[in-house]
Amino acid sequence: MRFLNYSNVIDPLLKGLRIFIVKFADIKAGDRVLDVCCGTGDQAFHYAKTGAIAYGIDLNPDMIEVAEKNKKKLGLVDELYSSSGYANARLDNVSFQVADAKNLPFKDNFFDCASVSFGLHEKERQARNEIISEMKRAVKKGGNLIFIDFQVPLPKGPSSWLIKTVEYFAGTNHYEYFKDYLEQGGLNEILKENQLRIERNERTKNGIVEIIKARNI
Repeated sequence: MRFLNYSNVIDPLLKGLRIFIVKFADIKAGDRVLDVCCGTGDQAFHYAKTGAIAYGIDLNPDMIEVAEKNKKKLGLVDELYSSSGYANARLDNVSFQVADAKNLPFKDNFFDCASVSFGLHEKERQARNEIISEMKRAVKKGGNLIFIDFQVPLPKGPSSWLIKTVEYFAGTNHYEYFKDYLEQGGLNEILKENQLRIERNERTKNGIVEIIKARNI
């Protein structure tokens, strides 16, 4: 039931962000795109609607089950999202599998682009580095790496308090990783430590969410 709430509650709240990410990442028809820690598959679906060949991986088999159910629910021809402006609305070009983001089951230089949304703050520091290393390995040289997560420092106000409260109740380990993510300095510092050059940086959701594009060199 908890995972279904992501589809029914969280995904609709993030729809505008998902659409923005597709444009931000400059996804084109025919591109091979990977969404790491894909959850319900919502970002991968948005990639697929552009005509890209989209893949989603998640370590949690329950999440992958939800993603597969969402794919069947949306159908191969997606009329539901026609208002989003996607000309090639098809979902037969998206696939999901259970996999560890620290050991991606794809060959080197396979993808044109890879993204991870709100996944790094949930991991311990070494795991963050390993995930980024695997993304770099699997994406072609010159390809795009897209990172979406909480802005650090979080802006002051009720939204910041709400995020910290939600992360606290997500569990002890989860909250410790989140605090370490904040202490590390967020995406900017993490990517610098992993020798990634930031090409573009945007903030949305009242400054709460940061979206970064880095070129794989």
